Amino acid sequence: MFETPPELADGPLRILVCGYPGKSVCHGGLGWSSVVLLRAAGRVALVDAGNFGMRKLLIEQLSREGLKPSDVTDLLLTHSHYDHSVNWTLFRGARIVVGAVELAWALDEPWGETPVPELYMRTLSDWPTCETVQDGAEVFPGMTAHIAPGHTPGCLIYHLRTPERDVIFTGDAAKNRAELISRDTDMTYDPAVSRATIEMIWSRWRERPGTVVVPGHDLPMILDDDKPRYLGKRAASIRAWFGKDMASQSEIDLTAGV
Repeated sequence: MFETPPELADGPLRILVCGYPGKSVCHGGLGWSSVVLLRAAGRVALVDAGNFGMRKLLIEQLSREGLKPSDVTDLLLTHSHYDHSVNWTLFRGARIVVGAVELAWALDEPWGETPVPELYMRTLSDWPTCETVQDGAEVFPGMTAHIAPGHTPGCLIYHLRTPERDVIFTGDAAKNRAELISRDTDMTYDPAVSRATIEMIWSRWRERPGTVVVPGHDLPMILDDDKPRYLGKRAASIRAWFGKDMASQSEIDLTAGV
C-alpha cells in the first residue's frame, strides 16, 4: 500500500490511491489512477474517484483517515473517463465538480465506444449536487481549476496553493513522468494541443520552489534542478492463480527495475 511521503505529511494532502504509469497489453485498459484526499476549512475533498475495482479500497483508505464516503463534501473530477469518474456514485451526497466543457463533450461521445462511462455521465449531468465549472474557477479553498485539453477536450488540472507549498493535480493532461519530460503523450486527440498543455503545467510547476505535481497515473513529484524527482515509493503487484489449488498464488511485482 502506498503511504503519503514524509515531504507531504505536514500538509492537508493524503494519497489514498497512487496511480500506475502502465497499460494492459492484452486486456484493454488498466486504469489504475490516483485518488487524493484534501482537507481545508472544515471540508473534505477528493481529487478523482477511481475505477470500479477501487471501491472497497477507497472505503478502506478513507476509514484509515477516520472518514466514511458520506463525509466527503467535495469531489473534484479532472475528466470524465471511467477510471477517474465512475465512482462518483460512492460520493453522491458531495458537491461534484466537473468541467463544463468536459461534461458537454462526454455527453456527446458515442455510446459503448470510448472510455467515457456514458450512463454515469448522463446521470451526473442531472444530479442535484453536480456543479460544472469554467477555466479559473475556485473549486476548493485555495484551489483553482484550469482547462488543460489534449487527453480530452475539457480536461481540468487543479492548482492548490497552501502556506507550505503549491500542489498541481494534472489528471491525465500529463499522466506520468515520461509525458511530463518528453512532452509526448499517449491517448490524445491532438499531440500539439497536449504539448501546449504540458508546457502550461511546467510553467506553473516552476513558479514556486517546492511545488508538487500529482499526475493521474504516477507518483507525486517535485523539481530538483528542474528535473522531476519522485516522492515516495511505488507499490504495485498482481496475485495470480497459475497452480492447481487456491492456496497456490504467484505474486508478480510490477515495480521491478524501477
